[in-house]
Amino acid sequence: MHTPSSPVQEAFKDVMAHVATPVAVVTSMDGGLPFGTTVSAFTSLSMTPPMVLVSLDRGSETLELITASKKFGLNVLGRDQQGTALKFAKKGGIGKFHGVRWDLDHELPRIAGAAGWIACHVEQFVEGGDHVIVLGNVVAAENNYSDPLTYHRRVFGTHSALESA
Repeated sequence: MHTPSSPVQEAFKDVMAHVATPVAVVTSMDGGLPFGTTVSAFTSLSMTPPMVLVSLDRGSETLELITASKKFGLNVLGRDQQGTALKFAKKGGIGKFHGVRWDLDHELPRIAGAAGWIACHVEQFVEGGDHVIVLGNVVAAENNYSDPLTYHRRVFGTHSALESA
């Protein structure tokens, strides 16, 4: 059943569409099979200890697996991985990994060519409206030093530095 949006929800959605966000695929394993979903709501939380937070829809199959395993991977996508972002944004379990190169890293699916990789153990789950915020302790991280994939004004792009004045 679809609930109509309020004027505040529509205005909020419009404001948030104008905020540039990084794009990542959160991954987990189930019985040797990889699962994942695209997210744009993630950020660093703490440096001491190193922590991240990621927001997942309550109905997410990946969230269900993370809740059971208490660990997740965060594949920060690079500018050339728009197709990967779209593939993992759809519903569909393990089928999302069809045609995607990946390896196990810290017993988690790591997508080849991602701009960054972070493996986490869950510290806490926090209720947040129609989403659950997962706080993760970072157990491994690697930067591939490539331009990030971003989402802004409902399209994919990347970051460009401003020229010096």
